[in-house]
Amino acid sequence: MNENVDKYKDIIELPHHESAERKHMPLYDRAAQFAPFAALTGFDDDVEETERVTADKAEISEDRLIRMDERLNFFLLKIREQPEVEITVFEADDKKEGGCYKDIKGRIKKYDENEKKLYFIDGRVVALDSITHIYGMEE
Repeated sequence: MNENVDKYKDIIELPHHESAERKHMPLYDRAAQFAPFAALTGFDDDVEETERVTADKAEISEDRLIRMDERLNFFLLKIREQPEVEITVFEADDKKEGGCYKDIKGRIKKYDENEKKLYFIDGRVVALDSITHIYGMEE
């Protein structure tokens, strides 16, 4: 190591050259030059999407449909009181077959009989055909 220092002793203390024509590149940009190159852009996202699991929508029995209808009617009779309910809905996946189940808890603001949709105070809108369970908070 000493011989390398001796070899460049005459220039080691000289000031660093600064170009008058070009602006100094920030360290972040200099480091970006040496970042790994992703030859397969989007490949990781595609692999992740393929690994993502979706569920099939379960068939609802006639008995359960009747019970859900009764429970929904119970809450719709109290619509002016904005009853609090908890429901489970099936949301279809935008990218692949199937979807996922989500629990929603909130107060019903309105029911649109023509479109068969429930409107909640917080702005959520739920189609009746996506509901798989209805649980009451005010029974």
